[in-house]
Amino acid sequence: MRAALIALAPALAFALATPAAAAPCGGDFASFLTQMEAEAVAAGTPPDKAAAFFQGVRQDPAVLKADRSQGVFRKTFLDFSQSLISKNRLATARAKSAELDAIFARAEAEYGVSRGVLLAFWAFETDFGQVQGDFNTRNALLTLAHDCRRPELFQPQVLAAAQLHALDEFDLNTTGAWAGEIGMVQMLPKDILERGVDGDGDGLVTLKTSQADALLSGARMLQHHGWRAGEPWLTEVTLPETFDWSLTGLETERPTEDWAALGVTPRAGTLAPGLQASILLPQGRKGPAFVVYPNYRVFFEWNKSFIYVTTAAYFATRIEGADPYAAGNPDPALALDEMMALQEKLAALGHDVGQIDGILGAGTRAAVQKEQVRLGQPADGWPTRQLLDAL
Repeated sequence: MRAALIALAPALAFALATPAAAAPCGGDFASFLTQMEAEAVAAGTPPDKAAAFFQGVRQDPAVLKADRSQGVFRKTFLDFSQSLISKNRLATARAKSAELDAIFARAEAEYGVSRGVLLAFWAFETDFGQVQGDFNTRNALLTLAHDCRRPELFQPQVLAAAQLHALDEFDLNTTGAWAGEIGMVQMLPKDILERGVDGDGDGLVTLKTSQADALLSGARMLQHHGWRAGEPWLTEVTLPETFDWSLTGLETERPTEDWAALGVTPRAGTLAPGLQASILLPQGRKGPAFVVYPNYRVFFEWNKSFIYVTTAAYFATRIEGADPYAAGNPDPALALDEMMALQEKLAALGHDVGQIDGILGAGTRAAVQKEQVRLGQPADGWPTRQLLDAL
């Protein structure tokens, strides 16, 4: 039964890619539920299971509030990483690594994903399974699928959740994060349906209660998104004072040999030979510096936040034995109103910074760097008051 439902996933994705197949966002919620139920049946969910899944659904205003106020990602890298990474959390991660060694060894053998990466996500997402979220997942998904901000993301998740319900792998009282992620490593229903792993052999994929299911499913998802076995993801480095800062940032990739020739030196170990890499300065040239490899970019398939991804990638290296970063002494961060004013100025100059939200994401960093080059300032991608004043 599970294989038959999963086989329908490509057709389901194709159907939802066409506007005529998608349920209209906004409008009457009851009518929306009726149309979504019909789509679930068309996608292969048995009618009785679909009827049960959509019965009693309620919109959740708290979900929409959470979706529009993700202020935690406005923190700097140093503030964010220091708030998430503690001695206790690091010790717990290493203890879990030893306790569940067989599971992590299997994850690496079958999917190529290093244990530090899985432990970092497990720690940050749910504090090793202890805090999995208390939003009703079904209500959250349908609230977001009905909302007009991102229906193309959440409507397929609703249909996947209905299919998981038909497989007895999604209880209607399931709770999780406000955005519909479920379980110890917080995966969306479509990922669970298509890439869930029955790690404990009980015939079900249950990410809320089974450590083996959760960790192996997370590893399989990362592999699906391009994780490269045996390769690093991030290494802390030092840069010469004469370094060309305009070469930093995710938009510039060069072989590690080229970076070494320019004076890029790892604080410990060596740069991975033969790999394309970028130089990352989360808080500019006066803060920590990292070389990031192709695997680093796979982290964005789990979370789109630059600050979260960089912190998770760094924490994964700490779990596996790396030293604490050299914090340096970065220039002060802009206040929220200053960041939003900067984004408005950058957008007016034609840069794509996304939403004017005060969050220093990858798009804003790239725009900052281009303007720093144009104005003859150190082009390290870190917004300063000097740049704001100059614009």
